Amino acid sequence: MIPYFLLQSLPVSATDVNNSFNYFPIALQLLFAAGFVVVMMGVTHWLGPKRPTAEKLDNFESGIEISGNARQPLAVKYFLVAILFVLFDVEVIFFYPYAVNFRELGWQGFLAVLAFVGFFLAGFYYIIKKGALKWED
Repeated sequence: MIPYFLLQSLPVSATDVNNSFNYFPIALQLLFAAGFVVVMMGVTHWLGPKRPTAEKLDNFESGIEISGNARQPLAVKYFLVAILFVLFDVEVIFFYPYAVNFRELGWQGFLAVLAFVGFFLAGFYYIIKKGALKWED
């Protein structure tokens, strides 16, 4: 059992700030959290119902009957569109700091954002010219 005085916060002087003992409460909380997760998972696995039937063990895909092989290759176009979406979505997120600091940035910030939009549009133009968004082969 951990003595109570170890869990209390002590007055900290300027020389004590980087003492590793100051992180003891955080480590203790992480230890308790990890232990709680492990114990709860073990208890639910041990006490949980176990009634496997053929119907419960059958694969379920949105109520659609299974047909064909699940290992069938998927068109790369789906992945390409998903990656392009993430790429352009992340680029749009970079507009938020500019919008927040619009007045403080002045003309230099405005020109930097224009350059960013230029690169953004150049990349989009390149993607369209390459035909990455065309679905028909």
